[in-house]
Amino acid sequence: MTTSFTVKTVSTLLLGMSIGVNPYVMAQDSQTAATDTDEDMVAWTPPPPPPDEFDWIQLNSGEWLKGEFKVLYDDSVEFDSEELDLLRIDWADIKQVRGATTFAVNIEGRDDVVGKLEVNGDRVMIVAAGDTQEFNRADVISIAQGVPKESNYWSAKFTLGLNISQGNSDRQDLNLALNAKRRTADSRFLTDYLGFYSKSDHVKTDDNHRLRSTYDIFRTRRFFWRPLLGEFFRDPFQNISYQLTVGAGAGYQLIDTSKTEWSIAAGPAFKYTKFETVEADENDSESTPALWASTNYDRELNSKMDLILGYNTVIGNRDSGGYTHHAIATLETELLSWLDFDTSFIWDHVQNPTRDSDGSVPDKDDYRFVIGLGVDF
Repeated sequence: MTTSFTVKTVSTLLLGMSIGVNPYVMAQDSQTAATDTDEDMVAWTPPPPPPDEFDWIQLNSGEWLKGEFKVLYDDSVEFDSEELDLLRIDWADIKQVRGATTFAVNIEGRDDVVGKLEVNGDRVMIVAAGDTQEFNRADVISIAQGVPKESNYWSAKFTLGLNISQGNSDRQDLNLALNAKRRTADSRFLTDYLGFYSKSDHVKTDDNHRLRSTYDIFRTRRFFWRPLLGEFFRDPFQNISYQLTVGAGAGYQLIDTSKTEWSIAAGPAFKYTKFETVEADENDSESTPALWASTNYDRELNSKMDLILGYNTVIGNRDSGGYTHHAIATLETELLSWLDFDTSFIWDHVQNPTRDSDGSVPDKDDYRFVIGLGVDF
């Protein structure tokens, strides 16, 4: 048998001789202990969490967090830790989940699956009444605590901007935005309202309102049908008393990750416009078949800031405005978990505005820069 000696081993031999202990045995014990310690440092991993009333998640780094797994939505997990408060963690950064209560899991291509939740790597296991169902993690769309209920499918945001000034000039500016979404395993309903109202010295200077809703049915995780698109628009200063657009079509999720979403969609539509005023002998309304297209891009820039881009266009006949579009770019900055500071740039364009009764032609382009506070629900 061959014994290897290091500087540390020689030092141990000399120490053993000086105190009357068998130096060879002492050196062997010392070397064995050092070897065992090194092996333990390499092989040691934390024990699994105990089965208690808490939910546990393990990050890819190996760290375990104890608390309450509230929801997985849009590839982001909300986890409430007693020490760290409410956390938002990318789904891709989580290695394991051990749920203590009942969860409803949306799986692509099927109804919600309800039971006790366990996630390990790419495997998702749901245990109910002693039966275990296993799924691929890539097929999970959302997870909500408790049994399925309507409120689990909804999220919303309300944004308010306000400017009031008095003195040499009395002015009141108000803008409102409401965004609501209902998402299930195979469908998505979106509705957005954006409104502007202004008065200057008691004279109305802005009265712009846009309400848009879409309903999508996902045939795969990325491809969807859009059986319904509807939009109401009003702006007397663009000589539009009201405008209705109804359409249908299809779309595709070009990117769908924890940090980036990008979708495109298009299809046929019908557009009806009622004008505020027109010249003599001109029709006060116009209807036309049309084509619509849209794209939406949402990018998480960092843990506090998101960039959201939206572009919607409708192409009809010349008398209805021809080519029109509504484009908006928003930078969301999270102040609190439920409160955002939003800055937006909006560009509305009408290729062929309709003359009013005085023969005046509205401008083709309207630009707006808007700031506001947004509350998430």
